Amino acid sequence: MPTNARSTVTAEYQGLHKYLRDRFADTVVLTFAEIEDLLGVPLPEEARRHVEWWTDAGDSVQAQAWIQAHRTAAPNLLASAVKFGRT
Repeated sequence: MPTNARSTVTAEYQGLHKYLRDRFADTVVLTFAEIEDLLGVPLPEEARRHVEWWTDAGDSVQAQAWIQAHRTAAPNLLASAVKFGRT
């Protein structure tokens, strides 16, 4: 990795980041359970109840996992799933 490049994906979200980064498909749909398997921990309750947890692309640590994998997140809270699209 070049010295001027840096990853701001925290260790907690590295599994999700790597999975999304390594997928060839333009769209990847993961259930909350599948995301939790990748993370190795349960999602916070906010992720299950608030669309903003997924769509607030500010400086949130979770958003960096998909932003740096060149993805957007579109949650479907009723289905307990998230569609990650390529940017």
